[in-house]
Amino acid sequence: MEAGVWTDPNCPVARAADVVGDRWSLLIIRDAMDGARSFTDFQQRTGIARNILADRLRKLAAHGLITQVEAPSGKRRVYALTAAGKDLFPVIVTLRQWGERHAFEPGESHSVLVDESGALVPEVVPVAADGRPLSSDTTSVRK
Repeated sequence: MEAGVWTDPNCPVARAADVVGDRWSLLIIRDAMDGARSFTDFQQRTGIARNILADRLRKLAAHGLITQVEAPSGKRRVYALTAAGKDLFPVIVTLRQWGERHAFEPGESHSVLVDESGALVPEVVPVAADGRPLSSDTTSVRK
């Protein structure tokens, strides 16, 4: 998506989808959160074609989600998430949890997300200011 050209200029969901709504962009962000740093890291982890990967990395950088930084060795540049890229963590967790519930057969094995002590990450649930769970039935969009 070209900067300034939006599918639905007034909708935050549409704008977010314009930036990260394709599978490869989300998988690149996922892998960056999981430690991928180099072009080769992303290519090997996702299996994405090199030309598509180069395009998605440019797009994510243009939208401020990743940036290139000097590698610790100082011999090359690597990719790192920006603050905006790191802000996608709850989105990735929620998407993962939806996938765990709806994209696997009962008993089918899959990876799991754990915290630093090894405990499963609890389900992400939006809550109201008073702490009660929210859903699409209890919220509305104000335009």
